[in-house]
Amino acid sequence: MVPGRQSEGGDMEKGSAIPDRHRSTGREPAPGAGVMLDPRGMVIALSPDVGRLLGYEPRDLVGRAARELLAEAPPAALQRRHARREYWSGRVTLRHRDGHPVSWAVRAHPLRDAAGDAYWFLATEDVEPSGPPPGEGGEADTALLKQWALDQLPLPMALYDRRGVRVEVNAAMRRASGKADHELLGWPIGESRSGNTLMGLQGIGEAMREVLHTGNTVTCEAHSPGTGTTGRRVWLLSLYPVRDPDGQVCGVSAAAVNTTQQVRARRRLAVLNDATLRIGTTLDLSRTADELAEVGTDHFADCVLVDLLDSVLRGDEALPPQHSLLIFRRTAQRSVLPGCPESVVPIGGTYTYPEDSPPGRALAAGRGALHRSDELRWWVESTPEGASIIRDYGMHCLMAVPLRARGVTLGLALFFRHRTQTPFEVDDLRLAEELTARAAVHVDNARRYGQERSTALTLQQSILPHPALHHPAVEIASRYVPARSGPGIGGDWFDVIPLSGARVALVVGDVVGYGITASATMGRLCTAVRTLADVDLAPDELLTHLDDLVLLMDRSDTADPADRSAPGSGEVGASCLYAVYDPVSRRCSMARAGHPLPVLATPDGSVRFLDLPAGPLLGLGGLPFEAAEFAVPEGSVLAFYTDGLIASPALDVDEACDLLRATLAETGRPLEETCDRALGSLLSDTRTDDVVLLLTRTRALRADRVATWELPSEPSVVALARELAGERLAAWQLEDAAFVTELVVSELVTNAIRYGSPPVHLRLIRDTALICEVGDGSSTAPHLRRARLSDEGGRGLLIVAQLSRRWGSRHTRCGKTIWAELPITPPLPAM
Repeated sequence: MVPGRQSEGGDMEKGSAIPDRHRSTGREPAPGAGVMLDPRGMVIALSPDVGRLLGYEPRDLVGRAARELLAEAPPAALQRRHARREYWSGRVTLRHRDGHPVSWAVRAHPLRDAAGDAYWFLATEDVEPSGPPPGEGGEADTALLKQWALDQLPLPMALYDRRGVRVEVNAAMRRASGKADHELLGWPIGESRSGNTLMGLQGIGEAMREVLHTGNTVTCEAHSPGTGTTGRRVWLLSLYPVRDPDGQVCGVSAAAVNTTQQVRARRRLAVLNDATLRIGTTLDLSRTADELAEVGTDHFADCVLVDLLDSVLRGDEALPPQHSLLIFRRTAQRSVLPGCPESVVPIGGTYTYPEDSPPGRALAAGRGALHRSDELRWWVESTPEGASIIRDYGMHCLMAVPLRARGVTLGLALFFRHRTQTPFEVDDLRLAEELTARAAVHVDNARRYGQERSTALTLQQSILPHPALHHPAVEIASRYVPARSGPGIGGDWFDVIPLSGARVALVVGDVVGYGITASATMGRLCTAVRTLADVDLAPDELLTHLDDLVLLMDRSDTADPADRSAPGSGEVGASCLYAVYDPVSRRCSMARAGHPLPVLATPDGSVRFLDLPAGPLLGLGGLPFEAAEFAVPEGSVLAFYTDGLIASPALDVDEACDLLRATLAETGRPLEETCDRALGSLLSDTRTDDVVLLLTRTRALRADRVATWELPSEPSVVALARELAGERLAAWQLEDAAFVTELVVSELVTNAIRYGSPPVHLRLIRDTALICEVGDGSSTAPHLRRARLSDEGGRGLLIVAQLSRRWGSRHTRCGKTIWAELPITPPLPAM
């Protein structure tokens, strides 16, 4: 039919007609022989030419089975189409009555009755006495080739007239829709005899009209429900205009491309990208498990339960999956329903899985498994609530995926569906395994971080002074607060070291880095400071020696063992503040190495940051340290801290310093309370660095507890020194200690006169111990030696060491001082 030509029905359609469906496809039976077969394949009618071609009378063929007339089996493709009750064409070889083969080009048209049974009309086109069928050396006509090409094209295609009615489909379209010709042909696009063929085509009618009216190609996306367990499929549907020889649009052809795999791949990448951003935001085990459950319910599951091994949550090494007594603790659960009513185990509850249950088998295999509703009997049998949960919520599928990282089983994730009718597919299992593997790495990192944190914290607490530390020169309150988030435990530390002459050293430091390495470095520095403090070095000299030690540590840790002279990498470093307070002079000398400024709060209410030279960080080397000395009134509070106290995420440094100053202004408050108030106002729950705060309230020795004498550098003065010491002990009511004290004073004064130089002075200090100090103008350091029998001297310091609790010497600006501490009884009253 062409434009302007009268149709068979008498209608004239100008510019809108399309070729007749049968003529366009070449499926009309050609004039000549024809045979009608019933659904059983029996000949029920035939044209006279058939008998003539095969040498039979028509009455001899009616009632016979068609297969009895075949000389050989038809091609397999024809058999498949016949079995599917689809149109087919090709050559078949029949047997003539006299026995010779006859090659017959046949077109078979299925005709369905009201019951849906297929009758077959076979029309012949040409007859050859013999010859191979197409595909085996024969040539098919052009119409057959076109029809075969369309039917064999794997791309689903359909043809629509100007009304949008489907007039032709190929075999791929029938397979994709799962429907036969009589259900598809004659229905508008997007519909079939049994209902909607494709979902998600709300705008397909508008798209069809656009193609018909404008002649433009339109592309859209369609969805089909799929069959069995294949799940919903996605199609890219392209509508192309079909034009007649005059260029008028007379129909539309539709081609569908299955993009399900591409869409699923994009969806999987999107979910994984979202999971990368949402899972593992902290080093908290429970939070990481909850993030996994949240991502799962947001994207593809209706309920997600995450159980971690109880040993993992306790920080122990995870047990292998073969262990038969694995105890899990419910760590996270999420659901599309409020409150996650599907879970029968509360958060924090423990649970074990039978070995023959789906989770048990997944744990044993070490990989995920997908289970349907008939495999959830273990849940019904293992928990009384299981049957009602499955019944009430309609649980129909489950994925059990172990959480494994670095060869260790850490827990189990369970993914359920009940609101989503489509069951889980293999792609869902792969996605769940990928998400769980990523979450497991973060869980393992958190577990390892927790173990390292616990180890570092234990090491740090073993090194730091006891909280109940007491010293007569100062009242002490201290706090060490580890970081709650961030890379881990740092190397913050402090110490309070008793010195000679009733003095005390106050130390605060911060090692660069985190974890066990920082804690170990902190321990080495703490020990080094105590050793150097025992030598009674000035603060700036002590930091200089400590700087050399840090450089040596860095060099030994990073340099090539064959070249110990090579410089270090600078990975070992620390800040430090070292202060020495003298309760007799009420002065404090300090030096710092890149450490925050200390704070002095005096009894009159004034608070100030002490102007102390900064000095370089320990480990840089080659730069000097400077010391400063400050007068500290009795009852003043000295505050030492690490930078974690004032480096709050919620405050800038100036605001933090103002808060610290305001907290210390109330000097009458107990130090312990002051510590708590300072930490409460300055620290946040998201702190990423350790914090040390050391508060000391200074005390002073009364003048009547210190006695000082200047002595002439003469041997006869030794007797005078013993006499002066005895009188002072009598005044202090320490006559019981007089003999030992006079002996120690005699030896120290004799040593100063014999080996030292003037001036010589003697000082007695009554504190928790009796301190004897003898100073002279010589810088020669004394040392113990074993005197031989013939030696006249050399036994004095040995006697002092035997009689005193501890003794030593310290260098001063004008010489040295030898001191000894002697125990006294009864205990002194409070100052």
